[in-house]
Amino acid sequence: MINDILAGIPWGIFLSFMIGPVFFILLETSIIKGFRAALVFDLGVILGDIVFIGIAYLGSYRLIQSLKDQPALFIFGGVLMLAYGIISFIQLKKEQKINTDIIDKEIVKKNYISLFIKGFLLNIINIGVLGFWLAIIISVGPKLEMQTPRMITFFIAVIGTYLFVDCIKILLAKQLKTKLTPVNILKIKKGISIVMMVFGMVLITQGWFPEEKEMVKKAFEKIE
Repeated sequence: MINDILAGIPWGIFLSFMIGPVFFILLETSIIKGFRAALVFDLGVILGDIVFIGIAYLGSYRLIQSLKDQPALFIFGGVLMLAYGIISFIQLKKEQKINTDIIDKEIVKKNYISLFIKGFLLNIINIGVLGFWLAIIISVGPKLEMQTPRMITFFIAVIGTYLFVDCIKILLAKQLKTKLTPVNILKIKKGISIVMMVFGMVLITQGWFPEEKEMVKKAFEKIE
């Protein structure tokens, strides 16, 4: 259980620093309307993530169950994640200008129900988020043996870490806002794309060399 939690924490941190409209609106909401309003908005965003996790998990369950002991699944997951990173990186090359003022003025009205719903809708309309969760499930699922309790523990760790880091972002919103120049945003986005590509290549390597992976695993077990 502890290992499943530890596996989810880096993904939660990574997810929290993915730059997009939600990121900016969260900071803006905190600055204009305060911590509570930003938190409510963020909970709506998280509900959207939970819906996408459910769709991705149910949609990929049979595939992963039938192939979970096959190295090909690691290759497939790695290719998916590598492609996600490459496409994101190429799109950044085409980006001429990054607008740091992406904000719907309606979204920061201090109506908590409206904030929650708009956070949910803003996340759910981004189909790329579904692709992100699908890539994670295909990559991590076989390692967790597709056991529902382990998967739930993993995703609770991811979402919990994501919410914790977001709370820190909300508290530091004014300081973060001044640091997010177009140049810095572009660097962060490029860094995230590169990390996704690295994760993808690692998974592909695990799929190509399953015997070596098992040898390393057994060596670690002997050390322990």
